[in-house]
Amino acid sequence: MTLYEDLKWRGLIKDISSPDLEEKLNAGGMTFYIGTDPTADSMHIGHYSSFLISKRLAKYGHHPLLLVGGATGRIGDPKPTAEREMKTIDEITKNAIGLTKQAETIFGFEVVNNWDWSKDINFIDFLRDYGKFFNINYMLDKDIIRRRLDTGITYTEFSYMIMQALDFYYLFENKNCVMQVAGSDQWGNITAGIDLIRKKTGKVAYGFTMPLILDKDGKKFGKTEGNALWLDKEKTSPYELYQYLVNTDDSLVIDYLKKLTFLSKEEIESIEEEHQKMPEKRIAQQELAKQILTDLHGEKEYLHAKEVSECLFTGKVDTLTDKEIEAVFKGVPTFSYENKALIDLLVENHIASSKREAREFLAGNAISVNGKIVTDENFLLDSQRKYSIVRRGKKKYFVFEKLN
Repeated sequence: MTLYEDLKWRGLIKDISSPDLEEKLNAGGMTFYIGTDPTADSMHIGHYSSFLISKRLAKYGHHPLLLVGGATGRIGDPKPTAEREMKTIDEITKNAIGLTKQAETIFGFEVVNNWDWSKDINFIDFLRDYGKFFNINYMLDKDIIRRRLDTGITYTEFSYMIMQALDFYYLFENKNCVMQVAGSDQWGNITAGIDLIRKKTGKVAYGFTMPLILDKDGKKFGKTEGNALWLDKEKTSPYELYQYLVNTDDSLVIDYLKKLTFLSKEEIESIEEEHQKMPEKRIAQQELAKQILTDLHGEKEYLHAKEVSECLFTGKVDTLTDKEIEAVFKGVPTFSYENKALIDLLVENHIASSKREAREFLAGNAISVNGKIVTDENFLLDSQRKYSIVRRGKKKYFVFEKLN
């Protein structure tokens, strides 16, 4: 299978700038870039799906450049619905440093920052050297601009297209970069760069886009949508990422395996066949979690996340460390407590509506503390532990944090 055939099979090509691109992709040897603006100090799973393309193409002899938008991040790529919140310069600088380090660690390729070549361009030169190559009607016809005309778009956001085109032109001239790759929402910016290169040099550049990775609600992953799964394990723990992936909807999991892993066509088709026979075993989801966590954080972190998950499933929460509890039970109702009888803690924190109901829970073996069923209403939580985990029934968890 050629590179182009593999990308098509995985559903990783949406738009291409030229029919010649298939042959060039298969031949190898092209320098290309893919970029992100520093809107946060970490990439998320949406970036991961796009940036994986750099590894795929590198395997076939292409040379990736990963661009961090220290300059474009100061402007903000237009959103489809409203103006993007402008970050402070300090935030952008901090985020750019974080993204650069992360990109070098995870993907291992050369990272460039467009602030380096944009910072010394004055306004007059920007208009003369770049702005004059852009027809307003051409810009208005771009999808993202057209969608914003009803609600309004500022000149700042309107200029973003020219800045990204400038990036492509600079890398074309200085890094022999002949192709840009991005998510499908960047198609207008890619073609603007291709046109700028053609007008200024008379030469041909290329680009293609990938479909955006969507969640089960049809939303793309990201901070704006409120569903970001961060690649920084301090922001999204390996356990949280593992839990999300093993709970992937059956309708999405094979598509994710194609787009988010390096498993071969034969391997994925075999997994799909097994998954369809026994969907309750979540074979495809388990493999998805294994592949992504191992690639991002290493096999040790994957195995640890799996072990923690199994401890929770079997009720062996007494083996979890304080840090693991903080990660596993993030968002779970948490209460501070003094050394009181369990029945009082259940009522005071509305786990039971009354002492009568609390006694019914206890008598019915519905209350467990740190994985062990408790029936004694005068039971005291372990004073040696920072956290105690109380479970009511099968699924309702509560965290009790000892007061100092």
